[in-house]
Amino acid sequence: MTEQGTFKGKTLFVSGGSRGIGLAIAKRLAQDGANIVIAAKTVDPNPKLPGTIYSAAQEIEEAGGHCLPLQVDIREEAQVQAAVAQAEEKFGGIDILLNNASAINLTPTEHTPMKRFDLMFGVNVRGTFLCTQACLPALKASAQAGRNPQILTLSPPLNMQAKWFAPHVAYTMAKYGMSMCVLGHAQEFKPFGIAVNALWPRTVIQTAALQMIPGVQPEHCRSTDILSDAAALILAQDGRASGNSGNFYLDEEVLRAHGINDFAKYSIVPGSARLLPDLFLD
Repeated sequence: MTEQGTFKGKTLFVSGGSRGIGLAIAKRLAQDGANIVIAAKTVDPNPKLPGTIYSAAQEIEEAGGHCLPLQVDIREEAQVQAAVAQAEEKFGGIDILLNNASAINLTPTEHTPMKRFDLMFGVNVRGTFLCTQACLPALKASAQAGRNPQILTLSPPLNMQAKWFAPHVAYTMAKYGMSMCVLGHAQEFKPFGIAVNALWPRTVIQTAALQMIPGVQPEHCRSTDILSDAAALILAQDGRASGNSGNFYLDEEVLRAHGINDFAKYSIVPGSARLLPDLFLD
């Protein structure tokens, strides 16, 4: 795994992050001394959806990092720009952007309200593009200071097979929009010394999003820890090195590349042999 203190003094800007995968990655980097900016909407507790920016901040502080919780709707340009400005004022810059926020609705075309369509495209595509655009000057400054800036987006490998579109065209287009940002920005930002990569789970991860996937039980899932460990390994690499940008990483592949082949500890139900592949993966 990463050496202690790998991320000490570096600042991570997370879209979403009040719960789930984003929070897990934030806490993992906080353990190594990172400063964390949580840019998410939830400020009031919800019994059906645990986690607020303040509870996330407390967990991050307890993990060993410093956290700036900011109420942000990443669809709103002014709010994102203000959050980036506050992050720079608080921590002196931004070194890593985690495009984590995402909206999901697994419905066929005739059962997809346009309000949900707009939400998915607003959060997934616009939000990813907007956060990237807003953080770009700070990431350029990080590169000029030799601080190894990186963008990591939680999105799947691009796979243009019809079977990944037909059951939920709107969601697939919105999620692949995030992946297309990775593809394009990796090449666009290469001259700036900013690495851009994607990370996706090989199996279903137990998060609040499972409410949208009928029939998935805990024994089918892994914990968010497998993604936080994989993310830390990706972000610890020198993003300026050849071949370490423009990749669509899968969590298992990242861990195997670092000599980790036993994934049993990540299963929600120990010993389960019924893990399900995540969406967009055969």
